[in-house]
Amino acid sequence: MNPHHWLELALYIGALVLITKPLGLYLNQALNAKGRTFLDPVLRPLEKLTYAVLRIDPAEEQGWKQYAFALLIFGGVSCLFTYAILRLQYYLPLNPEKFTGLAPHLAFNTAVSFVTNTNWQSYGGESTMSLFSQMVALVFHNFLSAAAGIAVAGALVRGIARHTSQTIGNFWVDITRITYYVLLPICIIYALFLVSQGCIQNFSANTTATVIEPQTVSVQVTDANGKGVVDSKGNPVMTNQVISTQTIVQGPVASQMAIKMLGTNGGGFMNANAAHPFENPTPLSDFIQMLSILAIGSALTYHLGRETKNQKHGWSVWTAMFIMFLAGIFLCWWAESSGNPIHQQLGVAASDGNMEGKEVRFGIFESSLFATVTTDASCGAVNSMHDSFTPLGGLVPMFNIMTGEVIFGGVGAGLYGMLIFVVIAVFIAGLMVGRTPEYLGKKIEPYDVKVTLLAFVILAFIILGFTAWACVSKWGLAGLNNQGPHGFSEMLYAYTSGAGNNGSAFAGLNANTPWYDTTLGFDMLLGRFGMIVPLLALAGSLARKKIVPASVGTFPVSGTTFVLLLVGTVLLVGALTFLPALALGPIVEHFLMLKGNLF
Repeated sequence: MNPHHWLELALYIGALVLITKPLGLYLNQALNAKGRTFLDPVLRPLEKLTYAVLRIDPAEEQGWKQYAFALLIFGGVSCLFTYAILRLQYYLPLNPEKFTGLAPHLAFNTAVSFVTNTNWQSYGGESTMSLFSQMVALVFHNFLSAAAGIAVAGALVRGIARHTSQTIGNFWVDITRITYYVLLPICIIYALFLVSQGCIQNFSANTTATVIEPQTVSVQVTDANGKGVVDSKGNPVMTNQVISTQTIVQGPVASQMAIKMLGTNGGGFMNANAAHPFENPTPLSDFIQMLSILAIGSALTYHLGRETKNQKHGWSVWTAMFIMFLAGIFLCWWAESSGNPIHQQLGVAASDGNMEGKEVRFGIFESSLFATVTTDASCGAVNSMHDSFTPLGGLVPMFNIMTGEVIFGGVGAGLYGMLIFVVIAVFIAGLMVGRTPEYLGKKIEPYDVKVTLLAFVILAFIILGFTAWACVSKWGLAGLNNQGPHGFSEMLYAYTSGAGNNGSAFAGLNANTPWYDTTLGFDMLLGRFGMIVPLLALAGSLARKKIVPASVGTFPVSGTTFVLLLVGTVLLVGALTFLPALALGPIVEHFLMLKGNLF
Protein backbone atom coordinates (compact mmCIF):
# COMPACT_ATOMS: atom_id res chain seq x y z
CA MET A 1 0.00 0.00 0.00
CA ASN A 2 2.28 2.73 -1.32
CA PRO A 3 1.61 6.45 -0.75
CA HIS A 4 1.02 7.05 -4.46
CA HIS A 5 -1.82 4.49 -4.35
CA TRP A 6 -3.49 6.51 -1.59
CA LEU A 7 -2.99 9.61 -3.71
CA GLU A 8 -4.59 7.93 -6.72
CA LEU A 9 -7.56 6.84 -4.61
CA ALA A 10 -7.95 10.41 -3.32
CA LEU A 11 -7.79 11.76 -6.89
CA TYR A 12 -10.39 9.24 -8.02
CA ILE A 13 -12.78 10.14 -5.21
CA GLY A 14 -12.20 13.86 -5.76
CA ALA A 15 -12.88 13.58 -9.49
CA LEU A 16 -16.07 11.57 -8.85
CA VAL A 17 -17.34 14.21 -6.40
CA LEU A 18 -16.48 17.07 -8.77
CA ILE A 19 -18.44 15.66 -11.74
CA THR A 20 -21.50 14.54 -9.74
CA LYS A 21 -23.29 17.91 -9.53
CA PRO A 22 -22.68 19.29 -13.05
CA LEU A 23 -23.48 15.97 -14.71
CA GLY A 24 -26.51 15.60 -12.42
CA LEU A 25 -27.79 19.02 -13.48
CA TYR A 26 -27.30 18.10 -17.12
CA LEU A 27 -29.15 14.79 -16.64
CA ASN A 28 -31.98 16.74 -15.02
CA GLN A 29 -32.46 18.64 -18.28
CA ALA A 30 -31.95 15.62 -20.51
CA LEU A 31 -34.59 13.62 -18.61
CA ASN A 32 -37.08 16.46 -18.96
CA ALA A 33 -38.98 16.31 -22.27
CA LYS A 34 -39.06 20.11 -22.26
CA GLY A 35 -35.57 20.57 -20.85
CA ARG A 36 -33.05 22.75 -22.65
CA THR A 37 -29.33 22.08 -23.04
CA PHE A 38 -26.45 23.84 -24.80
CA LEU A 39 -26.66 21.14 -27.50
CA ASP A 40 -30.23 22.06 -28.50
CA PRO A 41 -29.27 24.02 -31.65
CA VAL A 42 -27.57 20.93 -33.05
CA LEU A 43 -29.63 18.07 -31.65
CA ARG A 44 -33.18 19.43 -31.35
CA PRO A 45 -33.85 19.09 -35.11
CA LEU A 46 -32.59 15.50 -35.01
CA GLU A 47 -34.78 14.80 -31.99
CA LYS A 48 -37.88 16.19 -33.73
CA LEU A 49 -37.08 14.22 -36.89
CA THR A 50 -36.86 11.02 -34.84
CA TYR A 51 -40.28 11.67 -33.29
CA ALA A 52 -41.76 12.38 -36.72
CA VAL A 53 -40.33 9.21 -38.30
CA LEU A 54 -41.43 7.01 -35.38
CA ARG A 55 -44.79 8.84 -35.04
CA ILE A 56 -44.18 9.72 -31.41
CA ASP A 57 -45.99 12.57 -29.70
CA PRO A 58 -43.45 13.87 -27.15
CA ALA A 59 -46.20 15.62 -25.20
CA GLU A 60 -48.10 12.37 -24.61
CA GLU A 61 -47.08 10.58 -21.43
CA GLN A 62 -47.61 6.96 -20.34
CA GLY A 63 -48.83 5.20 -17.22
CA TRP A 64 -46.53 2.62 -15.67
CA LYS A 65 -48.13 -0.28 -17.59
CA GLN A 66 -47.75 1.45 -20.95
CA TYR A 67 -44.18 2.45 -20.06
CA ALA A 68 -43.32 -1.16 -19.10
CA PHE A 69 -44.99 -2.54 -22.24
CA ALA A 70 -43.00 -0.18 -24.46
CA LEU A 71 -39.78 -1.21 -22.72
CA LEU A 72 -40.51 -4.93 -23.12
CA ILE A 73 -41.53 -4.59 -26.77
CA PHE A 74 -38.41 -2.57 -27.53
CA GLY A 75 -36.21 -5.14 -25.78
CA GLY A 76 -37.86 -8.09 -27.52
CA VAL A 77 -37.64 -6.68 -31.04
CA SER A 78 -34.04 -5.49 -30.64
CA CYS A 79 -33.08 -8.89 -29.20
CA LEU A 80 -34.43 -10.66 -32.29
CA PHE A 81 -32.61 -8.13 -34.49
CA THR A 82 -29.30 -8.92 -32.80
CA TYR A 83 -29.90 -12.68 -32.85
CA ALA A 84 -30.48 -12.54 -36.62
CA ILE A 85 -27.25 -10.62 -37.24
CA LEU A 86 -25.19 -13.03 -35.17
CA ARG A 87 -26.63 -16.10 -36.89
CA LEU A 88 -26.18 -14.60 -40.38
CA GLN A 89 -22.79 -13.04 -39.66
CA TYR A 90 -20.97 -14.88 -42.45
CA TYR A 91 -23.21 -13.34 -45.16
CA LEU A 92 -23.01 -9.77 -43.85
CA PRO A 93 -20.42 -7.08 -44.72
CA LEU A 94 -17.32 -6.02 -42.75
CA ASN A 95 -16.22 -9.57 -42.04
CA PRO A 96 -12.59 -9.61 -43.25
CA GLU A 97 -11.78 -12.72 -41.20
CA LYS A 98 -14.78 -14.63 -42.69
CA PHE A 99 -16.16 -15.62 -39.29
CA THR A 100 -19.10 -18.01 -39.48
CA GLY A 101 -22.44 -17.38 -37.80
CA LEU A 102 -22.75 -18.13 -34.10
CA ALA A 103 -24.33 -21.35 -32.84
CA PRO A 104 -28.00 -20.94 -31.83
CA HIS A 105 -27.32 -21.18 -28.08
CA LEU A 106 -24.43 -18.70 -28.22
CA ALA A 107 -26.37 -16.26 -30.42
CA PHE A 108 -29.31 -16.43 -27.97
CA ASN A 109 -27.04 -15.88 -24.97
CA THR A 110 -25.22 -12.96 -26.61
CA ALA A 111 -28.37 -11.23 -27.89
CA VAL A 112 -29.98 -11.46 -24.44
CA SER A 113 -26.74 -10.40 -22.80
CA PHE A 114 -26.51 -7.14 -24.73
CA VAL A 115 -30.20 -6.25 -24.68
CA THR A 116 -30.17 -6.54 -20.87
CA ASN A 117 -27.02 -4.39 -20.50
CA THR A 118 -25.22 -7.44 -19.07
CA ASN A 119 -22.69 -7.98 -21.86
CA TRP A 120 -21.79 -11.44 -20.60
CA GLN A 121 -19.42 -12.97 -23.13
CA SER A 122 -19.21 -16.73 -23.60
CA TYR A 123 -16.93 -16.07 -26.57
CA GLY A 124 -13.67 -14.32 -27.46
CA GLY A 125 -14.61 -11.17 -29.35
CA GLU A 126 -11.59 -11.01 -31.65
CA SER A 127 -11.97 -14.68 -32.68
CA THR A 128 -15.77 -14.81 -33.00
CA MET A 129 -17.33 -11.50 -34.02
CA SER A 130 -17.06 -9.67 -37.36
CA LEU A 131 -16.62 -5.90 -37.37
CA PHE A 132 -20.26 -5.58 -38.48
CA SER A 133 -21.46 -7.69 -35.55
CA GLN A 134 -19.33 -5.70 -33.12
CA MET A 135 -20.53 -2.32 -34.35
CA VAL A 136 -24.15 -2.95 -35.31
CA ALA A 137 -25.37 -5.87 -33.23
CA LEU A 138 -23.44 -5.12 -30.04
CA VAL A 139 -22.62 -1.39 -29.87
CA PHE A 140 -26.23 -0.67 -30.89
CA HIS A 141 -27.29 -2.22 -27.59
CA ASN A 142 -24.46 -0.58 -25.67
CA PHE A 143 -26.20 2.71 -26.34
CA LEU A 144 -29.84 1.73 -26.15
CA SER A 145 -29.74 -0.71 -23.22
CA ALA A 146 -27.86 1.95 -21.25
CA ALA A 147 -30.45 4.55 -22.29
CA ALA A 148 -33.24 2.20 -21.20
CA GLY A 149 -31.69 1.81 -17.73
CA ILE A 150 -31.39 5.58 -17.28
CA ALA A 151 -34.96 5.98 -18.54
CA VAL A 152 -36.33 3.58 -15.91
CA ALA A 153 -34.44 5.41 -13.18
CA GLY A 154 -35.85 8.70 -14.47
CA ALA A 155 -39.38 7.25 -14.51
CA LEU A 156 -39.05 6.01 -10.93
CA VAL A 157 -37.75 9.40 -9.76
CA ARG A 158 -40.71 11.08 -11.50
CA GLY A 159 -43.05 8.73 -9.68
CA ILE A 160 -41.47 9.75 -6.38
CA ALA A 161 -41.51 13.47 -7.20
CA ARG A 162 -45.05 13.67 -8.61
CA HIS A 163 -48.33 13.41 -6.75
CA THR A 164 -51.90 12.62 -7.85
CA SER A 165 -50.53 11.78 -11.30
CA GLN A 166 -51.42 8.86 -13.55
CA THR A 167 -48.28 9.07 -15.72
CA ILE A 168 -44.53 8.65 -15.23
CA GLY A 169 -43.19 9.92 -18.58
CA ASN A 170 -42.82 8.57 -22.11
CA PHE A 171 -40.36 5.71 -22.69
CA TRP A 172 -39.70 6.60 -26.33
CA VAL A 173 -38.96 10.23 -25.51
CA ASP A 174 -36.70 9.22 -22.63
CA ILE A 175 -34.44 6.88 -24.60
CA THR A 176 -34.29 9.31 -27.53
CA ARG A 177 -33.19 12.23 -25.38
CA ILE A 178 -30.75 10.17 -23.30
CA THR A 179 -29.11 8.73 -26.41
CA TYR A 180 -28.86 12.05 -28.27
CA TYR A 181 -28.10 14.46 -25.44
CA VAL A 182 -26.07 12.31 -23.02
CA LEU A 183 -24.49 9.17 -24.43
CA LEU A 184 -23.58 10.15 -28.00
CA PRO A 185 -21.91 13.53 -27.29
CA ILE A 186 -19.85 12.25 -24.38
CA CYS A 187 -18.81 9.10 -26.25
CA ILE A 188 -17.58 11.05 -29.28
CA ILE A 189 -15.21 13.05 -27.08
CA TYR A 190 -14.35 9.98 -25.01
CA ALA A 191 -13.46 7.88 -28.07
CA LEU A 192 -11.15 10.62 -29.37
CA PHE A 193 -9.42 10.71 -25.98
CA LEU A 194 -8.90 6.93 -26.08
CA VAL A 195 -7.41 7.18 -29.58
CA SER A 196 -4.99 9.81 -28.29
CA GLN A 197 -3.89 7.32 -25.62
CA GLY A 198 -3.20 4.56 -28.16
CA CYS A 199 -6.54 2.75 -28.42
CA ILE A 200 -6.94 1.60 -32.04
CA GLN A 201 -9.79 2.66 -34.36
CA ASN A 202 -9.81 1.24 -37.88
CA PHE A 203 -11.58 -1.16 -40.23
CA SER A 204 -8.56 -3.23 -41.18
CA ALA A 205 -8.26 -7.00 -41.27
CA ASN A 206 -6.15 -8.59 -38.58
CA THR A 207 -2.38 -8.28 -39.06
CA THR A 208 -0.13 -11.35 -39.04
CA ALA A 209 3.36 -10.68 -37.69
CA THR A 210 6.41 -13.00 -37.57
CA VAL A 211 7.74 -13.34 -34.02
CA ILE A 212 11.44 -12.81 -33.30
CA GLU A 213 11.71 -15.89 -31.07
CA PRO A 214 9.45 -18.81 -32.12
CA GLN A 215 7.90 -20.73 -29.25
CA THR A 216 7.20 -24.47 -29.00
CA VAL A 217 3.97 -25.30 -27.20
CA SER A 218 2.15 -28.55 -26.44
CA VAL A 219 -1.39 -28.70 -27.84
CA GLN A 220 -4.06 -31.38 -28.02
CA VAL A 221 -4.51 -33.25 -31.30
CA THR A 222 -7.91 -32.66 -32.93
CA ASP A 223 -9.89 -34.77 -35.40
CA ALA A 224 -11.52 -33.67 -38.65
CA ASN A 225 -14.45 -32.19 -36.71
CA GLY A 226 -12.20 -30.11 -34.47
CA LYS A 227 -12.76 -32.24 -31.36
CA GLY A 228 -9.89 -33.15 -29.07
CA VAL A 229 -8.45 -36.66 -29.46
CA VAL A 230 -8.02 -38.80 -26.32
CA ASP A 231 -6.28 -42.14 -25.77
CA SER A 232 -7.80 -45.38 -24.43
CA LYS A 233 -7.51 -44.07 -20.85
CA GLY A 234 -9.30 -40.83 -21.66
CA ASN A 235 -6.17 -38.68 -21.53
CA PRO A 236 -5.71 -36.02 -24.21
CA VAL A 237 -3.28 -36.86 -27.03
CA MET A 238 -0.76 -34.03 -27.20
CA THR A 239 1.67 -32.86 -29.86
CA ASN A 240 4.29 -30.13 -30.07
CA GLN A 241 3.53 -27.10 -32.22
CA VAL A 242 5.91 -24.30 -33.17
CA ILE A 243 4.42 -20.81 -32.93
CA SER A 244 6.26 -18.51 -35.33
CA THR A 245 3.54 -15.93 -36.09
CA GLN A 246 1.26 -13.71 -34.05
CA THR A 247 -2.15 -12.33 -35.01
CA ILE A 248 -2.57 -8.66 -34.11
CA VAL A 249 -6.24 -7.78 -33.85
CA GLN A 250 -7.55 -4.70 -35.68
CA GLY A 251 -10.90 -2.95 -35.64
CA PRO A 252 -12.99 0.00 -34.40
CA VAL A 253 -12.06 -0.48 -30.75
CA ALA A 254 -12.02 3.06 -29.30
CA SER A 255 -15.64 3.81 -30.26
CA GLN A 256 -16.78 0.60 -28.58
CA MET A 257 -14.69 1.20 -25.45
CA ALA A 258 -16.21 4.63 -24.87
CA ILE A 259 -19.83 3.45 -24.63
CA LYS A 260 -18.73 0.18 -23.04
CA MET A 261 -17.49 2.12 -20.00
CA LEU A 262 -19.81 5.14 -19.90
CA GLY A 263 -22.89 2.95 -20.40
CA THR A 264 -21.60 0.36 -17.88
CA ASN A 265 -21.86 -2.32 -20.55
CA GLY A 266 -18.51 -4.04 -20.10
CA GLY A 267 -18.44 -6.20 -23.23
CA GLY A 268 -14.93 -6.11 -24.62
CA PHE A 269 -13.83 -6.05 -28.24
CA MET A 270 -11.05 -8.43 -27.17
CA ASN A 271 -11.35 -11.46 -24.91
CA ALA A 272 -8.85 -9.92 -22.46
CA ASN A 273 -11.16 -6.90 -22.12
CA ALA A 274 -9.61 -3.84 -20.44
CA ALA A 275 -6.43 -5.81 -19.66
CA HIS A 276 -5.59 -5.65 -23.39
CA PRO A 277 -3.31 -2.72 -24.34
CA PHE A 278 -5.44 -1.92 -27.40
CA GLU A 279 -8.49 -1.43 -25.15
CA ASN A 280 -6.73 0.17 -22.20
CA PRO A 281 -3.32 1.52 -23.29
CA THR A 282 -2.13 3.75 -20.41
CA PRO A 283 -2.55 4.41 -16.67
CA LEU A 284 -4.48 7.57 -17.60
CA SER A 285 -6.90 5.65 -19.83
CA ASP A 286 -7.33 3.16 -16.97
CA PHE A 287 -8.16 5.99 -14.54
CA ILE A 288 -10.64 7.65 -16.91
CA GLN A 289 -12.30 4.32 -17.70
CA MET A 290 -12.83 3.64 -13.99
CA LEU A 291 -14.17 7.17 -13.49
CA SER A 292 -16.57 6.90 -16.43
CA ILE A 293 -18.04 3.66 -15.07
CA LEU A 294 -19.45 5.43 -11.99
CA ALA A 295 -20.00 8.88 -13.51
CA ILE A 296 -23.68 8.62 -14.51
CA GLY A 297 -24.62 6.43 -11.53
CA SER A 298 -23.17 9.02 -9.17
CA ALA A 299 -24.80 11.95 -11.01
CA LEU A 300 -28.24 10.34 -10.89
CA THR A 301 -28.27 10.70 -7.10
CA TYR A 302 -27.99 14.47 -7.60
CA HIS A 303 -30.82 14.24 -10.14
CA LEU A 304 -32.89 12.44 -7.47
CA GLY A 305 -32.38 15.27 -4.99
CA ARG A 306 -33.03 17.95 -7.61
CA GLU A 307 -36.21 16.34 -8.94
CA THR A 308 -37.68 15.66 -5.48
CA LYS A 309 -36.64 19.12 -4.23
CA ASN A 310 -34.71 17.50 -1.40
CA GLN A 311 -31.02 17.73 -2.26
CA LYS A 312 -30.01 16.51 1.18
CA HIS A 313 -31.78 13.24 0.43
CA GLY A 314 -29.87 12.86 -2.83
CA TRP A 315 -26.54 13.44 -1.10
CA SER A 316 -27.49 11.03 1.70
CA VAL A 317 -28.12 8.28 -0.85
CA TRP A 318 -24.75 9.16 -2.44
CA THR A 319 -23.03 8.98 0.96
CA ALA A 320 -24.48 5.53 1.68
CA MET A 321 -23.14 4.33 -1.68
CA PHE A 322 -19.77 5.93 -1.00
CA ILE A 323 -19.35 4.25 2.40
CA MET A 324 -19.94 0.81 0.87
CA PHE A 325 -17.61 1.66 -2.01
CA LEU A 326 -14.77 2.46 0.39
CA ALA A 327 -15.39 -0.70 2.42
CA GLY A 328 -15.20 -2.82 -0.73
CA ILE A 329 -12.03 -1.27 -2.11
CA PHE A 330 -10.22 -1.47 1.24
CA LEU A 331 -11.09 -5.16 1.75
CA CYS A 332 -10.20 -6.13 -1.83
CA TRP A 333 -6.98 -4.08 -1.78
CA TRP A 334 -5.92 -5.54 1.58
CA ALA A 335 -6.67 -9.13 0.51
CA GLU A 336 -4.72 -8.84 -2.76
CA SER A 337 -1.82 -6.97 -1.12
CA SER A 338 -1.57 -9.68 1.56
CA GLY A 339 -1.15 -12.30 -1.15
CA ASN A 340 -1.40 -16.06 -0.96
CA PRO A 341 0.56 -17.72 1.89
CA ILE A 342 1.02 -20.85 -0.23
CA HIS A 343 2.79 -18.81 -2.90
CA GLN A 344 4.91 -17.17 -0.24
CA GLN A 345 6.03 -20.58 1.03
CA LEU A 346 7.29 -21.23 -2.50
CA GLY A 347 9.46 -18.13 -2.45
CA VAL A 348 7.15 -15.33 -3.66
CA ALA A 349 7.87 -12.23 -1.59
CA ALA A 350 5.00 -11.26 0.69
CA SER A 351 5.48 -7.61 -0.29
CA ASP A 352 4.63 -8.50 -3.91
CA GLY A 353 1.10 -9.51 -2.93
CA ASN A 354 -1.05 -11.61 -5.26
CA MET A 355 -0.04 -10.70 -8.82
CA GLU A 356 -1.58 -13.80 -10.40
CA GLY A 357 -3.97 -12.81 -13.19
CA LYS A 358 -3.04 -9.12 -13.03
CA GLU A 359 -1.47 -6.79 -15.58
CA VAL A 360 1.99 -5.68 -14.48
CA ARG A 361 1.17 -2.28 -15.99
CA PHE A 362 -1.58 -1.76 -13.43
CA GLY A 363 -0.49 -3.79 -10.41
CA ILE A 364 -2.49 -4.75 -7.36
CA PHE A 365 -4.07 -1.42 -6.41
CA GLU A 366 -5.44 -0.47 -9.82
CA SER A 367 -6.63 -4.05 -10.36
CA SER A 368 -8.40 -4.04 -6.98
CA LEU A 369 -9.92 -0.60 -7.60
CA PHE A 370 -11.07 -1.59 -11.09
CA ALA A 371 -12.60 -4.85 -9.83
CA THR A 372 -14.48 -2.99 -7.09
CA VAL A 373 -15.68 -0.19 -9.38
CA THR A 374 -16.83 -2.47 -12.21
CA THR A 375 -18.91 -4.63 -9.84
CA ASP A 376 -20.24 -1.69 -7.86
CA ALA A 377 -21.72 -0.81 -11.25
CA SER A 378 -23.33 -3.27 -13.63
CA CYS A 379 -20.34 -2.93 -15.94
CA GLY A 380 -18.37 -6.16 -16.06
CA ALA A 381 -15.29 -4.73 -17.76
CA VAL A 382 -12.10 -6.10 -16.18
CA ASN A 383 -8.42 -5.20 -16.25
CA SER A 384 -7.50 -8.34 -14.29
CA MET A 385 -8.88 -11.85 -13.93
CA HIS A 386 -11.24 -12.16 -10.94
CA ASP A 387 -10.79 -15.94 -10.98
CA SER A 388 -7.18 -15.40 -9.86
CA PHE A 389 -8.02 -13.15 -6.91
CA THR A 390 -7.57 -14.42 -3.37
CA PRO A 391 -10.79 -15.83 -1.85
CA LEU A 392 -11.61 -12.64 0.08
CA GLY A 393 -10.51 -10.46 -2.83
CA GLY A 394 -12.89 -12.38 -5.09
CA LEU A 395 -15.67 -12.19 -2.50
CA VAL A 396 -15.81 -8.39 -2.82
CA PRO A 397 -16.88 -8.19 -6.49
CA MET A 398 -19.26 -11.11 -5.96
CA PHE A 399 -20.95 -9.49 -2.97
CA ASN A 400 -21.08 -6.12 -4.75
CA ILE A 401 -23.24 -7.72 -7.44
CA MET A 402 -25.36 -9.58 -4.88
CA THR A 403 -26.44 -6.30 -3.31
CA GLY A 404 -28.11 -5.50 -6.62
CA GLU A 405 -25.14 -3.35 -7.65
CA VAL A 406 -26.55 -0.40 -5.74
CA ILE A 407 -23.14 1.07 -4.85
CA PHE A 408 -23.46 3.86 -7.46
CA GLY A 409 -24.39 1.02 -9.77
CA GLY A 410 -24.96 0.85 -13.48
CA VAL A 411 -26.48 3.66 -15.52
CA GLY A 412 -29.94 3.93 -13.99
CA ALA A 413 -29.83 0.45 -12.49
CA GLY A 414 -27.81 1.61 -9.50
CA LEU A 415 -30.27 4.31 -8.51
CA TYR A 416 -33.45 2.30 -8.99
CA GLY A 417 -31.80 -0.64 -7.20
CA MET A 418 -30.84 1.57 -4.26
CA LEU A 419 -34.35 3.01 -4.10
CA ILE A 420 -35.56 -0.55 -3.37
CA PHE A 421 -33.50 -0.45 -0.19
CA VAL A 422 -34.64 3.11 0.58
CA VAL A 423 -38.27 1.92 0.61
CA ILE A 424 -37.34 -1.11 2.74
CA ALA A 425 -35.35 1.13 5.12
CA VAL A 426 -38.22 3.58 5.69
CA PHE A 427 -40.59 0.63 6.10
CA ILE A 428 -38.33 -0.79 8.82
CA ALA A 429 -38.12 2.66 10.45
CA GLY A 430 -41.91 2.88 10.45
CA LEU A 431 -42.22 -0.51 12.11
CA MET A 432 -39.74 0.51 14.81
CA VAL A 433 -41.74 3.61 15.81
CA GLY A 434 -45.14 2.02 15.29
CA ARG A 435 -46.51 4.27 12.54
CA THR A 436 -47.21 4.08 8.83
CA PRO A 437 -43.90 4.57 7.01
CA GLU A 438 -43.54 7.66 4.83
CA TYR A 439 -41.12 8.50 2.06
CA LEU A 440 -40.82 12.13 0.96
CA GLY A 441 -44.35 12.89 2.07
CA LYS A 442 -45.99 9.73 0.70
CA LYS A 443 -47.26 6.85 2.77
CA ILE A 444 -45.63 3.50 1.98
CA GLU A 445 -48.50 1.02 1.89
CA PRO A 446 -48.57 -2.81 1.62
CA TYR A 447 -48.73 -2.73 -2.20
CA ASP A 448 -45.56 -0.62 -2.36
CA VAL A 449 -43.68 -2.97 -0.03
CA LYS A 450 -44.84 -6.06 -1.94
CA VAL A 451 -43.68 -4.87 -5.37
CA THR A 452 -40.41 -3.63 -3.85
CA LEU A 453 -39.67 -6.96 -2.19
CA LEU A 454 -40.72 -8.82 -5.35
CA ALA A 455 -37.96 -7.04 -7.28
CA PHE A 456 -35.33 -8.17 -4.77
CA VAL A 457 -36.71 -11.70 -4.23
CA ILE A 458 -36.60 -12.38 -7.99
CA LEU A 459 -32.89 -11.53 -7.97
CA ALA A 460 -32.14 -13.84 -5.05
CA PHE A 461 -34.29 -16.67 -6.39
CA ILE A 462 -32.68 -16.87 -9.82
CA ILE A 463 -29.11 -16.55 -8.49
CA LEU A 464 -29.45 -19.29 -5.91
CA GLY A 465 -31.85 -21.41 -7.98
CA PHE A 466 -29.73 -21.59 -11.13
CA THR A 467 -26.55 -22.12 -9.09
CA ALA A 468 -28.14 -25.02 -7.22
CA TRP A 469 -29.32 -26.55 -10.50
CA ALA A 470 -25.82 -26.31 -12.00
CA CYS A 471 -24.27 -27.86 -8.86
CA VAL A 472 -26.29 -31.06 -9.20
CA SER A 473 -26.15 -31.36 -13.00
CA LYS A 474 -23.55 -33.03 -15.19
CA TRP A 475 -23.55 -30.07 -17.58
CA GLY A 476 -22.89 -27.71 -14.67
CA LEU A 477 -19.97 -29.65 -13.23
CA ALA A 478 -18.49 -30.34 -16.67
CA GLY A 479 -17.82 -26.64 -17.20
CA LEU A 480 -15.68 -26.20 -14.09
CA ASN A 481 -11.99 -25.46 -14.28
CA ASN A 482 -11.56 -25.89 -10.51
CA GLN A 483 -13.05 -28.17 -7.91
CA GLY A 484 -14.12 -27.65 -4.30
CA PRO A 485 -15.26 -24.25 -3.03
CA HIS A 486 -13.55 -22.37 -5.86
CA GLY A 487 -15.46 -24.40 -8.45
CA PHE A 488 -18.66 -23.57 -6.58
CA SER A 489 -17.66 -19.88 -6.61
CA GLU A 490 -17.22 -20.03 -10.40
CA MET A 491 -20.83 -21.18 -10.84
CA LEU A 492 -22.21 -18.83 -8.16
CA TYR A 493 -20.37 -15.86 -9.69
CA ALA A 494 -21.66 -16.66 -13.19
CA TYR A 495 -25.33 -16.64 -12.21
CA THR A 496 -24.81 -13.71 -9.85
CA SER A 497 -23.20 -11.74 -12.66
CA GLY A 498 -25.97 -12.67 -15.09
CA ALA A 499 -28.84 -11.84 -12.74
CA GLY A 500 -27.15 -8.61 -11.67
CA ASN A 501 -26.60 -7.69 -15.35
CA ASN A 502 -22.89 -7.27 -14.66
CA GLY A 503 -21.17 -9.56 -17.16
CA SER A 504 -17.84 -10.13 -15.41
CA ALA A 505 -16.87 -13.69 -14.54
CA PHE A 506 -14.68 -16.09 -12.66
CA ALA A 507 -13.33 -16.91 -16.08
CA GLY A 508 -12.25 -20.44 -15.25
CA LEU A 509 -15.81 -21.53 -16.01
CA ASN A 510 -16.41 -22.86 -19.54
CA ALA A 511 -19.82 -21.29 -20.12
CA ASN A 512 -19.99 -21.68 -23.91
CA THR A 513 -22.17 -24.79 -23.83
CA PRO A 514 -25.86 -25.16 -24.72
CA TRP A 515 -26.94 -25.56 -21.08
CA TYR A 516 -24.89 -22.73 -19.64
CA ASP A 517 -25.67 -20.35 -22.52
CA THR A 518 -29.40 -21.04 -22.23
CA THR A 519 -29.72 -20.91 -18.44
CA LEU A 520 -27.55 -17.80 -18.24
CA GLY A 521 -29.72 -16.23 -20.94
CA PHE A 522 -32.89 -16.69 -18.88
CA ASP A 523 -30.96 -15.64 -15.77
CA MET A 524 -30.13 -12.31 -17.45
CA LEU A 525 -33.66 -11.76 -18.76
CA LEU A 526 -35.25 -12.32 -15.35
CA GLY A 527 -32.59 -10.29 -13.61
CA ARG A 528 -33.25 -7.29 -15.85
CA PHE A 529 -36.96 -7.24 -16.59
CA GLY A 530 -38.10 -9.16 -13.50
CA MET A 531 -36.66 -6.29 -11.47
CA ILE A 532 -37.68 -3.39 -13.72
CA VAL A 533 -41.40 -4.20 -14.07
CA PRO A 534 -42.11 -4.25 -10.29
CA LEU A 535 -40.17 -1.00 -9.92
CA LEU A 536 -42.25 0.67 -12.63
CA ALA A 537 -45.32 -0.54 -10.75
CA LEU A 538 -43.89 1.16 -7.66
CA ALA A 539 -43.32 4.34 -9.68
CA GLY A 540 -46.94 4.31 -10.83
CA SER A 541 -48.19 3.77 -7.27
CA LEU A 542 -46.09 6.58 -5.82
CA ALA A 543 -47.08 8.99 -8.59
CA ARG A 544 -50.78 8.50 -7.76
CA LYS A 545 -50.37 9.24 -4.04
CA LYS A 546 -51.15 12.50 -2.29
CA ILE A 547 -48.54 14.41 -0.31
CA VAL A 548 -48.89 14.04 3.45
CA PRO A 549 -47.54 16.93 5.56
CA ALA A 550 -44.52 16.00 7.67
CA SER A 551 -45.12 15.53 11.39
CA VAL A 552 -43.03 15.02 14.50
CA GLY A 553 -42.99 11.26 13.93
CA THR A 554 -41.90 11.45 10.27
CA PHE A 555 -38.60 9.65 9.73
CA PRO A 556 -36.11 11.98 8.00
CA VAL A 557 -34.60 10.58 4.79
CA SER A 558 -31.39 12.55 5.11
CA GLY A 559 -28.66 12.80 7.68
CA THR A 560 -26.45 10.35 9.55
CA THR A 561 -29.26 8.18 10.97
CA PHE A 562 -30.80 7.60 7.56
CA VAL A 563 -27.43 6.88 5.94
CA LEU A 564 -26.53 4.29 8.59
CA LEU A 565 -29.98 2.67 8.37
CA LEU A 566 -29.73 2.49 4.58
CA VAL A 567 -26.24 0.97 4.64
CA GLY A 568 -27.34 -1.49 7.32
CA THR A 569 -30.39 -2.49 5.28
CA VAL A 570 -28.31 -3.19 2.18
CA LEU A 571 -25.74 -5.23 4.11
CA LEU A 572 -28.28 -7.04 6.30
CA VAL A 573 -30.58 -8.07 3.45
CA GLY A 574 -27.61 -9.09 1.31
CA ALA A 575 -25.94 -11.00 4.14
CA LEU A 576 -29.07 -12.86 5.19
CA THR A 577 -29.86 -13.85 1.61
CA PHE A 578 -26.45 -14.86 0.29
CA LEU A 579 -24.26 -15.55 3.35
CA PRO A 580 -24.87 -19.36 3.28
CA ALA A 581 -23.78 -19.51 -0.38
CA LEU A 582 -20.77 -17.27 0.27
CA ALA A 583 -19.82 -19.47 3.22
CA LEU A 584 -19.70 -22.50 0.89
CA GLY A 585 -17.56 -20.62 -1.62
CA PRO A 586 -15.02 -17.85 -0.95
CA ILE A 587 -15.27 -17.85 2.85
CA VAL A 588 -14.46 -21.53 3.37
CA GLU A 589 -11.86 -21.31 0.58
CA HIS A 590 -10.12 -18.52 2.51
CA PHE A 591 -9.72 -20.69 5.61
CA LEU A 592 -8.61 -23.68 3.53
CA MET A 593 -6.02 -21.46 1.82
CA LEU A 594 -4.62 -20.56 5.26
CA LYS A 595 -4.34 -24.32 5.91
CA GLY A 596 -2.37 -24.83 2.70
CA ASN A 597 -5.09 -26.09 0.33
CA LEU A 598 -5.63 -24.80 -3.20
CA PHE A 599 -8.36 -25.65 -5.72
